Amino acid sequence: MASKARILALVTSADRYLKTGQRTGLWLGELTHVYDVLTKAGHRVDIVSVSGGTVPLDPMSLMPPVLKLGATDKRYEDPRFMALLDDTDAIDDVDPDDYDAIFLAGGHGAMFDFVDFGVAELVAAFADEGKVVAAVCHGPAGLLDVQLAHGTTLLAGRKVTGFSWVEEKAAARAKAVPFNLQKQLKAEAGRYVKARLPMAKKVVVDGNLITGQNPTSATGVGEAMVKALKRRTR
Repeated sequence: MASKARILALVTSADRYLKTGQRTGLWLGELTHVYDVLTKAGHRVDIVSVSGGTVPLDPMSLMPPVLKLGATDKRYEDPRFMALLDDTDAIDDVDPDDYDAIFLAGGHGAMFDFVDFGVAELVAAFADEGKVVAAVCHGPAGLLDVQLAHGTTLLAGRKVTGFSWVEEKAAARAKAVPFNLQKQLKAEAGRYVKARLPMAKKVVVDGNLITGQNPTSATGVGEAMVKALKRRTR
């Protein structure tokens, strides 16, 4: 792998909760924080969505003071960056061989379309080659039931984190989400861990698998990815 890597950032195409009709989508900061860390380190990040086209943004991720966290507002006000979300390629257009790592951004929309078989198959293509696989918040929904070539699942025996059920209830989305992400991760992984306090930073690194618990963990996920990519260049 070259010293400067090419990373695939996968975001949701789902724009609403099926049970309630509320709008959802990508949590913008969970993409921008990781994007900023990786590009500052000199890496290239390509953004794709599950279905392609315009990326829906969770309205709650655009509300103050959330929008100002980690300078998300600077990206939101940047026409060149936002244009990257206007007409994305779909996962069917992606060749995993072109990339050194995959990052699954969060937002509640991921709970609906990251569980699609196409996402699991894409993630498996990276994991089977020993490439870096990272996800934050609800992004780890795309790590569930990922079947690897050697016959086990990606999370079997691994340490992982993701948006906790306490945080889901605090966000008033427990009745809107299609499943309990913490419960599903705990059932599949060797160990699910979380921060002591809701919405506190928690990043878990297990080999080339990197997960972050919530939006405040996104920058840490990006930093862990940079370190993991450096290890792969040695």
